[in-house]
Amino acid sequence: MMMRLPVHRFACLLGLVLALVTLVAGCGPTGNKERSGVEKTDFGRTRDGVPVEQYLLRNANGIVAKVTTYGATMTDLIVPDRDGRMASVVPGFDRLDGYLGEEPYFGSTVGRVANRIAGGTFELNGQTYKLATNNGPNHLHGGLKGFDKVVWRAEPHAGTDEPSVTFSYVSRDGEEGYPGNLSVSVTYTLTRQNEIGLDYAATSDKATPINLTNHSYFNLAGEGSGTILDHNLMIAADEFTEVDATLIPTRRMPVRETPMDFTAPTRIGARIDRVPGPPPGGYDHNYVLRPHTDLVLAARLEDPKSGRVMEVLTTEPGVQLYTGNFLDGTIRGRSGVPYVKHAALCLETQHFPDSVHRPDFPSTILQPGQRFASRTVYRFSTTRP
Repeated sequence: MMMRLPVHRFACLLGLVLALVTLVAGCGPTGNKERSGVEKTDFGRTRDGVPVEQYLLRNANGIVAKVTTYGATMTDLIVPDRDGRMASVVPGFDRLDGYLGEEPYFGSTVGRVANRIAGGTFELNGQTYKLATNNGPNHLHGGLKGFDKVVWRAEPHAGTDEPSVTFSYVSRDGEEGYPGNLSVSVTYTLTRQNEIGLDYAATSDKATPINLTNHSYFNLAGEGSGTILDHNLMIAADEFTEVDATLIPTRRMPVRETPMDFTAPTRIGARIDRVPGPPPGGYDHNYVLRPHTDLVLAARLEDPKSGRVMEVLTTEPGVQLYTGNFLDGTIRGRSGVPYVKHAALCLETQHFPDSVHRPDFPSTILQPGQRFASRTVYRFSTTRP
């Protein structure tokens, strides 16, 4: 004989079953899902009183990126190791004060022209433009007050499982010596695939050079966890630009049979003491990526101990490898641990240094009526031992 349940008791039982199914679904291999979204907090004020905001982006896998309107800077990036332990993999500060002092562009959006311009001067359309020489005899990363030191306007995009925030800024004609009113934006997106996507865009009312990059430093063992010398690195480049004593490119050179060769995964510390260049030694070179017209894999970084892997994809023609050569232990970040030489590295996707003086390099000149667009993706995963 089949027993019939009262309707109200059957509804309760069905509700319990559905709740149990939902709980089990959320606790499998892809379980323990976080709620993705964007959270805004105050991050202090600049020295002239301008308020600064910080935005926390979180995806459903628990990865967290923190970005701030000061310098459109990524201040923190928390990702899991092979055992699921979360740690920040970028140096930085928990307070705005750290970014207001002398610091080496941690996580910043760099421009109007990233990298170096020889002699701090260039000619364009018959006119000579003079820029600050803030790196020996050369102009570096946009000058005395580049994009890393201004407050951007933020527009968060919530309500999806891929949270993002767009930072925008108008660089006025003559700012830091550059021509043209330049409207620029960068959008940070945290994807379901554990990627941080950076989409840059810009327009100008006068011809002007532009070369934007993100200057995040990375240590996949975790911020404050020693050096990156035991990381393995691959760069998809058969050439690099050789530099002079002031780090200005002189010529394109093959990487084959030199300490510059990362065409196959190689321990960063294996040949770093043989890298040519001025003191304090280490890599600070632009790599010429193989020809491409779309988003391609530029580099792959792996920490064997933690199992963390970062792939760098870009539409840019080059990537600057910088191994934190000038970090000397005088800066302490959020962990309180001194950032020593080679404590982290940068993989700065960009056009080549000093392109305004080199017609044989890809052009950095943005013309009126044109739209500058560039995309870089940092993709995170893990490997087993």
